Amino acid sequence: MASNHTRIVDRALTRLKLRQLRLLVAVGQHGNIQNAARDLSISQPAATKMIQDLELDFEVKLFERTNRGVLPTVFGEALIRHGKLIFAQVSNAAQELDDLNEGNSGRVTVGTLLAASPSLLPKAVERLLRDRPNVAIKIVEGTHEVLMPALLSGEIDMVVGRLPSHRHRAKIEQEKFFDEHVMVVAGNQHPMARAGNVSFDQLMPFGWILPPTETTLRRQTDQYFVRQGQYVPPLAIESVSYLANRSLLRSHDLLGILPVHVAALDIENGLLSKIDWAVPFGAGPVGVSHRGEKSLSPAGATFLEALRHAAAEISGR
Repeated sequence: MASNHTRIVDRALTRLKLRQLRLLVAVGQHGNIQNAARDLSISQPAATKMIQDLELDFEVKLFERTNRGVLPTVFGEALIRHGKLIFAQVSNAAQELDDLNEGNSGRVTVGTLLAASPSLLPKAVERLLRDRPNVAIKIVEGTHEVLMPALLSGEIDMVVGRLPSHRHRAKIEQEKFFDEHVMVVAGNQHPMARAGNVSFDQLMPFGWILPPTETTLRRQTDQYFVRQGQYVPPLAIESVSYLANRSLLRSHDLLGILPVHVAALDIENGLLSKIDWAVPFGAGPVGVSHRGEKSLSPAGATFLEALRHAAAEISGR
């Protein structure tokens, strides 16, 4: 006797239509069957029938009716998530065919976090373009909160930078390249820029540029501040923009917490100064996250290999 899972898979393969999935995603976006039906140029009764057919095929209830419209159940949310991934993969396939038709050797979309931006990512891109000179590359910058959902939905191929916490690990594959440490930096004019053996007490009177609240580094920073007598900076600027941070550090007596590799080039070129304080927190693994190597296009697989070579070069392996 066929299992319930096998039965549902068989029905999905023989009866599920992309039009049904498009409707499902649209209803999830609108929270309203009528508006979703209008988007797809079908009648509301036809849309309702399509959803009922889906519920019969998968043997679950997909939406709950409320005074404000319809809300997806846990089953509906799961199917909507997989529907988005299917459409993203269809779009990626169409884009890859178009790239090949135009003479390009594939396409790769990479999400980047701050720790990867100044050295790891450029080195990998340089290697990729040497091996595949016509490849199309798209780089999207953001935090884990933005990039990981885009990775899971198939909008981007991989995320490079600090590896996420346990929150995302069950759904993605991670590969660690090296451990990254952080340092405190300031503009060359800062009173602490030339001081030696600085203590945290000496840093307390100054304002700080801090990473966003949803990042691991920010949580570690806040926890350290709490342990230092519930310390609250006199001024705190939350920013993920390195260019803005560098400009603020050079024009104001602020302190910034940055990964070592991010600030190293500006310190070497005399644009910023390292504060002589050993940061007792902030170490973390840098690597790449993806949905599995089998999910990558040939261009994506080549870029993953380029990242490995770049990481080995940076870490001296």
